[in-house]
Parts: sequence; C-alpha cells; structure tokens
Amino acid sequence: MEKPIQNPEKLRLQETYSQGKKWLKWGPYLSERQWGTVREDYSPNGTAWDYFPHDHARSRTYRWGEDGIAGISDQRCNLCFAVSLWNGKDPILKERLFGLTGPEGNHGEDVKELYYYLDSTPTHSYMKHLYKYPTDAFPYDDLVRTNAHRSKHELEYELLDAAPFDSSRYFDVFTEYAKADEEDICIRISVINRSEEAAPITILPTLWFRNRWSFDPKEQKPNIRIEEENGLTAMAVHPTLGKYHFSFQPAARALFTENETNAERLFGTPNTSPFVKDAFHRAVIQDDFDFLAGKEEGTKFAPLYQFQLMAGEKVEIRLRLTQNGQPINPLSTSFEEAFENRIAEANAFYSELQKGDDEDTRNIQRQAFAGMLWSKQYFHIDIPRWLEGDPGQTPPPAERKRGRNSSWMHLNNEDVVSMPDKWEYPWYAAWDLAFHCVPLAMADAEFAKNQLILFLREWYMHPNGQIPAYEWAFADVNPPVHAWACLQVYKIDKARNGKDDKSFLKRVFQKLLLNFTWWVNRKDHKGNNVFEGGFLGLDNIGVFDRSGFIPGGGYLEQADGTAWMAMYCLNMLEMALILAEDGEEAYEDVATKFFEHFVYISESLNRIGQGWTGSWDERDGFFYDILALPNDQYIPLRVRSLVGLTTLFAVLVLDEERLKRLPDFHERLKWFQKYRTENQQYLVIDNLHEGKDLLLSLVPQPRLERLLEALFDEGEFLGKGGVRSLSKFHHTPYVVQIEGQPFGLAYEPGESTTGLFGGNSNWRGPIWMPMNYLILRALETYHSYYGDSCKVEVPRGSGNWVTLQDAAAELSKRLISIFRKDESGQRPVHGDASIYHTDPNFKELVLFYEYFHGETARGVGASHQTGWTGLVAELIDGFGWK
Repeated sequence: MEKPIQNPEKLRLQETYSQGKKWLKWGPYLSERQWGTVREDYSPNGTAWDYFPHDHARSRTYRWGEDGIAGISDQRCNLCFAVSLWNGKDPILKERLFGLTGPEGNHGEDVKELYYYLDSTPTHSYMKHLYKYPTDAFPYDDLVRTNAHRSKHELEYELLDAAPFDSSRYFDVFTEYAKADEEDICIRISVINRSEEAAPITILPTLWFRNRWSFDPKEQKPNIRIEEENGLTAMAVHPTLGKYHFSFQPAARALFTENETNAERLFGTPNTSPFVKDAFHRAVIQDDFDFLAGKEEGTKFAPLYQFQLMAGEKVEIRLRLTQNGQPINPLSTSFEEAFENRIAEANAFYSELQKGDDEDTRNIQRQAFAGMLWSKQYFHIDIPRWLEGDPGQTPPPAERKRGRNSSWMHLNNEDVVSMPDKWEYPWYAAWDLAFHCVPLAMADAEFAKNQLILFLREWYMHPNGQIPAYEWAFADVNPPVHAWACLQVYKIDKARNGKDDKSFLKRVFQKLLLNFTWWVNRKDHKGNNVFEGGFLGLDNIGVFDRSGFIPGGGYLEQADGTAWMAMYCLNMLEMALILAEDGEEAYEDVATKFFEHFVYISESLNRIGQGWTGSWDERDGFFYDILALPNDQYIPLRVRSLVGLTTLFAVLVLDEERLKRLPDFHERLKWFQKYRTENQQYLVIDNLHEGKDLLLSLVPQPRLERLLEALFDEGEFLGKGGVRSLSKFHHTPYVVQIEGQPFGLAYEPGESTTGLFGGNSNWRGPIWMPMNYLILRALETYHSYYGDSCKVEVPRGSGNWVTLQDAAAELSKRLISIFRKDESGQRPVHGDASIYHTDPNFKELVLFYEYFHGETARGVGASHQTGWTGLVAELIDGFGWK
C-alpha cells in the first residue's frame, strides 16, 4: 500500500507525476560547460576541444545548448538564467566556469574553479549554490602554463594552489532559488567579501534566450524588452514558451544585446551589428557603454550592479521570474515568505528522509543529494541533423559522415538527463546513470524510473539493442548494469513509498531482453558463454587497451565481461520471477531461460568440464582475463584487479517462500539439477532441498573465501577509504611478453601516469565508489544465505573474524569516512588542502570526486561527480555512522 503524503515537497512530487503540475518545468538544467563538447564539434576529425574552446565560448553561439554559473532553464533550454561576475581585474567577465581541456591538463580535462551544490529539493522548489570568486585577477594564464609544465607523475596545479586563496582573498557568491509557484521563481544572490580589504564586485544576473533561430529558418526569434515604466521589469516573449516577467531591484544599468556570434572577433569577418553575444564584456571591462545606448530590447539581458564591498560586507540582490499575469516586485514580503516556506519545507523533507542525528554525516548526505539534483542537465543532439548540418549554415566536412557516431542515425535526444559531472562530463554516460538512479530513487523515485525508461526508448537504444554509451562514442561498450539499476529502483520505491510498481518492471523488461540479446550475439566471440566487451568502463585497468587492437591478433576472454553477463542473467531472472508472482506464466518461462544461461556462464568462467579455458587460477586464488591467440594458445593475464572481483557481483538468493509461489519454476529447477547431475555437468546449485533457500552464485564458496582473503587484505585491495581497483601486490610491476613484446602495469594509487583514455581517470589503484557499492551489496546477499557459517578476517591478519554482513558494514564505514571529519577535523577527501580545515567558510563544504586515492582517500579526477559517488547517500541511509 502506498504511504499517505503529508510533506509539502512530497505533495509537489505527487502533483507533478499524477496531476500534470509543472513543478519540474524549471530547474538546474543549464550545463556548466557546453564548449569543448562533441555535440558542438563540427571539425573533420572530431577534435572537439580545439574546435570550440573556452576562448570562443563568450563570443560564439552554441548550437545544441547553453551554459552558465549556478544557472537554471526551462526543460527545453529556451530561456536561461545564470550569474555573471567581474572583480574589476579580470580580462573577461566570469560568465562560465573555466578549466583545462584534455590536451592542456597533465591529467586530462579538469575544471579550475571552486563551487559547491549546497541544497536542492527534488522539484527544485528550493536550491542553493555557492561559487567562490577571487578578489584578485583570476589566474587563467597561470593555471594553463603551470599545468602544461607538469608531467603525468606530478599533481595537478589547482586554483587553491594559486595566489588568490593564500590569504582568503575571495568573494562567496550564494545563488538561491525559491519557487513561490510552478512558474513563479524567486532568485536571491548574496555576495560576501571574505578578504580583509575592500574589493569591487560587478554582478550581472543574466537572462537570455538560447539561439535556435540561426539554425532553423522555421524558428521565430524571441525577444526581451523593458516592460514597466519604472524600468524594473523585463518582459521575455518566446513563440512556444510564452511570456515571462523578469523583475529586479534598482540597478546601475539595464543592458541588452543579442545571442549572436561575434564573427569579427573570432573569424575576422565584419559583424552585421555590434550587438553580439560578448557585448557585455566589452561594455563592462572597457567601461564602454555608449555603443549599447538606445538598445532597449534583445535576446540577452542583464541588470548591472556595482559595489565596493568592505571586508566581511555582504550585499543581496533580489530578482523574480514569473509567467503571464502581472510582474511581482522582488522586494515584496511575498518574496521573503517564499524563501522562508521553501527552506522550511526542504528541511522537513530531508528530516523525514535522513536517519540518525550525527550532524556531519547528515551534512554530507544532504550535499550529496544536492549534487545529484543539481546535476540534472538539458541534453540535445540530433545525429542526422548534426552530421548533415543546418539549413543556411556552412555544410560540415564530408569526413564526419563516416566518422564519430555515424552509425547512430536513429539517435535524437532532447531531454533532461542526470549527468556524471556538468563540467567535466556534461554528457550522459549510460552506466554512470544506472548508479545515479539508486540514490536519486530515495529522493524522487519517479524521476529515477523515468531516466531508466528513457535510455531504453527507440530514440536512444540502437535498433540492434545496444544502449548508447556517451557522445564521444555511442557505440562503446559499458558494463550491462541497466537491469540491476531497474531492480534497485523498484525495490527502493517499494520499501520507501510502499509502491509495488510492476508496471515499471514490465516496461523495462521487454527492452532489456533486446539489450541482453545484443550482448549475447555481439560479445561472445566463440559462442561458449565467455564474453568480451572491451574496456567495459574500466579505462586503463588492463596491460593494454582492451578496446583496441589485441596483441598477437587474438581476442580477450574477459573475466569481468563474463561476470557482468552472469549478473545480467540473475537480474533478468529476478525481474521475471517478480513479474511471474501475479500469475503471468510467460515470465515464469523466461525465468527458466535466464537460470539456464547463468549456469552455462558459470561453467565457462570456472573452467569446469573438459576443453574450457576458464578464468580461475587455483594457485593464485583469483579470476583473470585470458588472452586467446590464433594458434589456440591461451595466456592468463595475471593482474589482480577489479576485473577478478566483479565475479562477486553475480549472486542471488531465492527464498523458499518465493519458490513455493512459483511451483512450475521450482519443478524446472529440480529437473535441470537432476539432468546435469546425471550427465556430470557443472551445476551452480550445490543444494536444492525442499523448504530451503536457494543460492545462485557465480563463485563457489571455496573460491569466494579465497577472493575475500585478498579483498580484505590491506596489503592488497583493502584501503583506508574502501576497496582499491588494483591490488597493492602490483607495487612490483606486472609484465607479460606477447609475441616478444612486453606489456605491463603497476599499482598507481592516485592520478594516472599514462595517457590511456585521455589520462583523466585511473583504474590502477584508486578507490571507485560504484564498484565498492556492488561489492558490499554482494556481501550482504551472501550473508543472507550463509549467515554465521561463513566468516572473513577483517582486515586480514587482524584476528577479527566477522560475518559477511559485518564485513559489508566495515566497508561502508570506510567509504563514508572519505567525507567525514577525522580526529583533527579534516576530511580525507580534501587531501592536503588545508583551507578546508583552517577557513571557517570552507569547513562544512564537501566535494564528491570521481574516485579516491588508494592510500590516503584524497579525491581524484572530476571534482563534482556526485553522479555515482552520490551512492554514499544511500550508504549513509543503510549503515549511518556507528
């Protein structure tokens, strides 16, 4: 039975999904980096970073989206709002976040800014963002130059390493949104001078229309103009979005221009008008406002505020965006009431959602949810249009029609999607999104379900059944975790909301069958239930690029590819059994199919039976990839990594009550067991007895125990902050000779020292949250079957023997401890950045990095990948801090 709703935020969610209310029409859907993306790249050979660099972004119109700081937009990114700033010293306005491109960074692309997602409700009825802006000149050149001189063996040079933050010479810029109604958005910008000296600040709260009219002759150009006689309201009119009033408090100036490319600056060709995209830069930086005089309408608008803030002084700017009706004064009492009410309701929502009373842990979890919700982004690309070009525009180079993503002609995406990181990865990644949906389901289960359904729709999924990976290469192969995510979201929704949404499972099940079939047909080279798959999202984990040419001309039988498919079988099996509980025999039939397929995969991986080349190495007690060469030579690649540990993920317990409810399936299991026993074939089921639970596991118990010895060995996988991606055993480099050529790797707990896959991620030692999450959930499942009969020493050599449930709890605590303050008040995630310990305006701020140092748990990689690292919110819910 669904639970009754009393919380106002939950009521808004219900109104959105059940009554068609538009609480989600406006949200943080504006990207934080549209430049340097594949969808804006029209180069012959796919050089996205070079084709549209940061230097062009202020002057050049985007084709497929927009970007900004702390911004919002409608769901179709037609009308956008964001904050622009100038400290009186920079050569450009701070309109968007700055960072290094892939080729510029010594460890790949990296944002060089300080910003934090502080709060958000699921409907974005309240949101809060913090941006830290230097009072001194922003060190653009210093960041580029210093990183260029650093090698891959050195740390990245960050903004905190530069001069402006040495003496707390910065502004805190808080941007808050409170929805008084679905289409009535109150905006509050608060700027505080944190330095010890007075400093100037110019603020331009900017409203603009995305330029569609330059690329589509059918698009009518929208317009913004001053409406009120007192000059404090701009009216924005769009042919499909309608009319909006943008009210603002008295300003020094009201600036208008057009969202049009400055061709003169970029390409040396004359502009038809001086009113171009970067006009505000010229006006403010050069103090040249004359050329804008008389410009009283346009497609880009900003009231301009200029202040000289004393040390510690705060200034507040209020604005309001409303649809139709009459404009509302942002200085009215209703503005304050909207913020007071929405903040109180946000607190009530999270008070109900969160457990425990540890303030630090609650703060971590709430910021994790904030990051997840702020990371929703409008994503748009139409592959046929992108390849062919737009009417009236210069035709794209012919090479593109045979290049990147040219085989995905069906793909046409225009949706709000959960992004991994809206600056470093401002494009969806299918397997990342699967993990995003787990913590998202705690806050907004319907959004999580809709995201998972979306990627199975015909305008995403390839006709052959493949799910698109990401815009850099939609055809890349990521681990098949979509079915797993669908199950987790279904279970979370049922447990938290009392909703047994089998209709959701039915919707995804049929499409997942197509995807499963694609895997079986395309990634099983010899038809022996041993799977390939390429890098499978683990970038540089192999001794060579697993997605590229395989040395020796062979192919790679991947332990992880095979394990992922075994897990996929069990996910589909469990889903089919859930659906069969309502008496639908068709699902019971297909459950048997997935059970049998799981047995075949298990047999292949474990090398049971003659002629198999399984992955298990009895001497080492580990699963390895096998290199199959054309001369029927098989070489195990003895790398102790997550590749071998993924075999733990494929585990399912079928309780006796479920088996009783499905007697036909139960009978087929018994027949299958009898048949394979009589034929001396491998049988995953060790014990199938009446009245007993049934364990389906890819790893037999003796091998499970050996894997767990390595897993909980601090000299191998177990680190301060969780399970490492590569065993510390490989401090001594591993090298294998393949046809006389050496290939190898070594344990690297932090940044990658290779350029493989761009060099901005590393799977050779660091700790990755999603893989740890899968490990601990598998341990819980094993415990539900074995109970006290199976224990593990944690850590190895300590004499502390615990159940697998307690081992999972210990792993969870280590993962949560990455973000918690230690005894000295420092958070391991922030490494040696002392400002997070010494500056009171940094102490409670938390960043959710892409991965973490295998020794110190310092954050590494993308700094705002709340995406899958946001799983910590669900861990906190499950274990808390004991």
